[in-house]
Amino acid sequence: MAKSSHLNIRVVEGRALPAKDVSGSSDPYCLVKVDDEVVARCEVGTATVWRSLSPFWGEEYTVHLPLDFHHLAFYVLDQDTVGHDDVIGKISLSKEAITADPRGIDSWINLSRVDPDAEVQGEICLAVQVLEDARGRSLRCHVRQARDLAPRDISGTSDPFARVFWGGRSLETSTIKRTRFPHWDEVLELREMPGSPSPLRVELWDWDMVGKNDFLGMVEFPPQVLLQKPPNGWFRLLPFPRAEEDCGGNLGALRLKVRLAEDRVLPSRYYQPLAELLLGSVQGPVEEDIASPLAVLEEVTSGDCRQDLATKLVKLFLGQGLAGPFLDYVTRREVARTTDPNVLFRSNSLASKSMEQFMKLVGMRYLHEVLRPVISRVFEEKKYMELDPCKMDLSRARRISFKGTPSEEQVRETSVGLLTGYLGPLVDAIVGSVPRCPHALRLAFKQLQCRVEEHFPGAEHEDVKYLATSVFLFLRFFAPAILTPKLFDLRDHHADPQTSRSLLLLAKAVQSIGNLGQQLGQGKEPWMAPLHPFLLQSVSRVRDFLDQLVDVDGDEEAGGPARALVPPSATVREGYLLKRKEEPAGLATRFDFKKRYFWLSGENLSYARSPEWQVRSSIPVSHIRAVERVDEGAFQLQHVMQVVTQDGAGTLHTTYLQCKNVNDLNQWLSALRKASAPNQDKLTSCHPGAFRGGRWTCCLRAERSAAGCSRTHSAVTLGDWSDPLDPDAETQMVYRQLLLGRDQLRMKFLEDFNPDTALEADAGKDSITAHRVCPEVLARQRAVAAHLLDVLEDLDRAHEEFQQRP
Repeated sequence: MAKSSHLNIRVVEGRALPAKDVSGSSDPYCLVKVDDEVVARCEVGTATVWRSLSPFWGEEYTVHLPLDFHHLAFYVLDQDTVGHDDVIGKISLSKEAITADPRGIDSWINLSRVDPDAEVQGEICLAVQVLEDARGRSLRCHVRQARDLAPRDISGTSDPFARVFWGGRSLETSTIKRTRFPHWDEVLELREMPGSPSPLRVELWDWDMVGKNDFLGMVEFPPQVLLQKPPNGWFRLLPFPRAEEDCGGNLGALRLKVRLAEDRVLPSRYYQPLAELLLGSVQGPVEEDIASPLAVLEEVTSGDCRQDLATKLVKLFLGQGLAGPFLDYVTRREVARTTDPNVLFRSNSLASKSMEQFMKLVGMRYLHEVLRPVISRVFEEKKYMELDPCKMDLSRARRISFKGTPSEEQVRETSVGLLTGYLGPLVDAIVGSVPRCPHALRLAFKQLQCRVEEHFPGAEHEDVKYLATSVFLFLRFFAPAILTPKLFDLRDHHADPQTSRSLLLLAKAVQSIGNLGQQLGQGKEPWMAPLHPFLLQSVSRVRDFLDQLVDVDGDEEAGGPARALVPPSATVREGYLLKRKEEPAGLATRFDFKKRYFWLSGENLSYARSPEWQVRSSIPVSHIRAVERVDEGAFQLQHVMQVVTQDGAGTLHTTYLQCKNVNDLNQWLSALRKASAPNQDKLTSCHPGAFRGGRWTCCLRAERSAAGCSRTHSAVTLGDWSDPLDPDAETQMVYRQLLLGRDQLRMKFLEDFNPDTALEADAGKDSITAHRVCPEVLARQRAVAAHLLDVLEDLDRAHEEFQQRP
């Protein structure tokens, strides 16, 4: 039975942060750490542009983790161009705090001060024996090694030693210089003094020649544990026990959303009945839509879970070759419930969320190809554009005129020219993108238009079929990506305020085009009027584009085995990295890294001197045995990772790659780990340092072939649109959703449901009981609900059975 655990993290915004700069402001960014490993850096721009004490990040991450993670921490820092960045404060959330509410955490939380004694990390390996003889009781503590200790010295390492306390006595190990992965292999024996039984405490310290030693962490075992089950193995280091200081908001606060989902995924055969029920929903006759298992599932799903459910369902049906029938099913139900065409697909219904997730899953590469050129121009050119007179800053716009400060009219005219200069190529790219649009997406839009035309016939509803498509493609896909390109992987950083405003104006224009100009001139945002001629001119081109988009033949396969979301030959990530090969001898330097352009697919990690270079070298993905971070001290460089491969003779080779920032590093780590996930013989340990000067920089061992001193982290990945399909995990999530609604399911359909009172509460209500239900439909609903409950009970028993197994 596979284990699954993932954290959904959203760093929304900060407020009332303290000023750290002489300007009376700060340049804040947020580091997100899971068990002291940085998984994200949330940035709001560059330090020279962005000055804010109430930053907005709006960044969201899904982190897949081992089930044994312990805590999540958020550090807010002020970026400085000279010297070290200033630490403002932190928020630490234990696993228990996150799981206290099944809905997770969604609130403002005050920042606390960063206590150096609490900033501990790593593990220690111990073997303890309690012995008795004629003289009394003694304890033998074998201090073997430690790993991943916190760096306390400027070199990025520490000089650790261990101090053992027991029975009123203490002993120390030797000090090992310049390492975070010390190997002591020392046995310390202490004899208990008369008195009550004593706990065992082992503390780790960083030795300093000048000043006091720095605390690295501790473990403690009560007397009963020592006598009944003496410690033997790896133990996580803990800080000195003390309450985290809440500064009462003096350091500011963060608004966070955090939710942990943990599951144990059963073997595939246990999910077959539920999967068959769900898949059968889209293959039945249309008249049974209201009584299908999917309809019942939608009825008992709350709004805040609908996006997760939509994502899992789309992946589940996509893997079975039934994404087209599934989308047709949910959209025809949505259309059948809608009486006002003006609100069609405007709510966050299962149909809207499913189509939105489908576009992201199959259309992100298409989105990048269409939008990236213009988005890159906006970021690089940094032109000042503004149409709203209430937001115009004439002093900032001075550079657009050589005759002093321009007037509002001059700024408006210049801004219209600049905006149309961006919108023209943008519209050209969109309307010319039909051949690049994924075939599956075109088929989904064709089905959608057919259902809308069937339900809203007549000349008066001629625009409805176009709006139904454009509300997804323009309003839920193109416009949001233009507004926040970082969240769609179009940029590595958020825009500065000026660029962000330009993107907002472009997104508004694209929304107006997507609405086919229907709201132009209706009193809303009248300052957009100078753009109206261009927008109206673009509408006719968009209509033609939508007609071409759905002019497609063929159909998706009706079934078939699950397939990868991204074809093995498709490039899932690419970009420049600095590369260095492992060398058999010699002292490596930071200048050994050479700039190369890399492409990652499911088959190969290829690289060349530049994107245009014809000759490429490659590393087969099937040869990868580990993908891990490298300590900064190994090459005196940040953001370095290692790719460990194994050749046909069984020899391991290491390639070192430096990324441009921590987010780029995490994304490459995640992509490489996902691509190599099916590989056998993965390494369980590796060296986070490099072999230099005849020894490993991490654990200081002199043998190149020495076993790794740190565990590998292949389970830690970031969730994104290119994640491989996992039908068992997706069905397990649907099962969990049904569990949450089981009582409602039983009450609504098997106990208190009365067909005489099943009247529509209001027009367009998102409910399968949106009209009077006839007895035949009610009978089918009750039968489906009963069947679902039986399937849930079978899955309950299977989970209980596997949990009881050793």
